[in-house]
Amino acid sequence: MAARRSGLGRGLEALIPQDQSMEGFAEIPVASIEPNPLQPRSTFDPASIDALAASIEAVGLLQPIVVRQGGGGYVLVAGERRLRAVKQVGLATIAAVVRSESDEGTSLAEALVENLQREDLGILEEAAAFSQLMEDYGMTHEDVGRHVGKSRSAVTNTMRLLQLPAVIQGMLVKGELSPGHARALLGSDDERYVVHIAKRAVAEGWTVRRVEEAIRLRTTQGQAKSHRAKKIRPAAIIELEERLQERLGTKVNIDFRGKGGKITIKYTSPEDLERIYRHLFVPDA
Repeated sequence: MAARRSGLGRGLEALIPQDQSMEGFAEIPVASIEPNPLQPRSTFDPASIDALAASIEAVGLLQPIVVRQGGGGYVLVAGERRLRAVKQVGLATIAAVVRSESDEGTSLAEALVENLQREDLGILEEAAAFSQLMEDYGMTHEDVGRHVGKSRSAVTNTMRLLQLPAVIQGMLVKGELSPGHARALLGSDDERYVVHIAKRAVAEGWTVRRVEEAIRLRTTQGQAKSHRAKKIRPAAIIELEERLQERLGTKVNIDFRGKGGKITIKYTSPEDLERIYRHLFVPDA
């Protein structure tokens, strides 16, 4: 596969400024990067890497990795999933922040936060930056929101856009779909149907409301086919379902059956499952 540059636009280069605390932002050879000897995770979900690779092919790399110089090349500090996905795509170089030996561990996080507060980033660039703060620096949705002046739910809903199929992410980056259209498409788990609706919306100039109606109709039809006729769900159950989705940042379905029922929570990768677990069971996560 022919190598091409990582798809970093103006936004992310502004997001990772070159300053006195870091050696700088650069495109470096993938082959020159040594693995992080302190990486605690030894296994990575192949499906998660495949999805990230597809996203990189569609819209480019939205989050740089972090490296230190060492051993005649570079040593990976953060971003192993991104590095693996870039290797899978076949790119020869990768966007990286090169940290100096004197760089404090929090300096990149501080730079990310500072620039998120002032730069006019694309919505996916913003989502990727939120994700990087959480993945590489252990921040929660609440932490990110507090630092950048947004509500936890705004951070969660923005990050959910990274769950969209790569082809839809591409439409969003090109401006063919608005963030409102993209958020409406998150209402269905049927990837083929979601991509079909996205393509129709672009070709026929659909409004956000029309996309919402198409997704709602599909969801209603799916529920009717999968179960015998159901009673109308109480408003309190619907509200609780929406609050859980907002809290956990993922699709939640409550199958209400009167006295009992079940709750289904969607996750997209082992890392996403670990994040949900922390929200549910770890105090102050």
